[in-house]
Amino acid sequence: MKLFALSDLHVGYAENRWAIERITPRPNDWLILAGDLGETEQHLLYVLDTLGPRFKQLVWTPGNHELYTMPSERGGPRGQGRYDRLVELCRGRGVITPEDPYVLWDGEGGPHVLAPMFLLYDYSFRPADVAERDAVAWAVESGVLCSDEELLDPAPYASRPAWCRARLAATEARLAAIEGHSTVLINHFPLREELVRLRHIPRFSIWCGTRRTHDWHTRFRAQVVVSGHLHIPRTDWIDGVRFEEVSFGYPRQRPADRTADSCLREILPGPAAAAPLRT
Repeated sequence: MKLFALSDLHVGYAENRWAIERITPRPNDWLILAGDLGETEQHLLYVLDTLGPRFKQLVWTPGNHELYTMPSERGGPRGQGRYDRLVELCRGRGVITPEDPYVLWDGEGGPHVLAPMFLLYDYSFRPADVAERDAVAWAVESGVLCSDEELLDPAPYASRPAWCRARLAATEARLAAIEGHSTVLINHFPLREELVRLRHIPRFSIWCGTRRTHDWHTRFRAQVVVSGHLHIPRTDWIDGVRFEEVSFGYPRQRPADRTADSCLREILPGPAAAAPLRT
């Protein structure tokens, strides 16, 4: 029994749906879906119904796109209410969410506690001389504006950073209560700022995470940290901990012959090569 991960499926694109429908069944393995599966409830259900029968267990955490209030869903729940609705849909299909008790992975490479998290961002991935209230304007100066500013409603919180702070406090307390096991930390957004390498749109960084999670990989005994969002799949090692960015991404961002199967990342047991020594 192995643990795999994939994120940023963006199944609003027909090419991505075609790729997802051709993922090889792995009935003994688990799959982490690390956010941005799509923008509507229908997109979420499509992914769960397509991949659920092919894996023993799905684990989901939301990205920013799942939380969008699209024109077709204007009458539906917003903000926290929308997140709660998505959790309900996942639970109805037996999918593990950030609101469920953390589970102990006892397959290959275990035991590890799997900790899916929903943390958002707080605009702190910005220069020290830019105030939080000026962060969006600073990004816009470079021609960058994330769709979240229009489509991701933080209600009932006053702002997305305020929602992020509430999520951080609740998640930090849960992680601190884990005893006796290493963890796999799972979040849509990267946990460390240096992982955000966006050469063409560097100021998009403000929508990519929070500095308050920079030491979580060591504080909470992570063996692996899984994230998406950047659409730049890669493996990094920090303090002897493996960081996996597991995005599939938009069709224009990858070769036409790259399959979703080839993008599945093995999280546990993981690569056979020895990890760098902790420093």
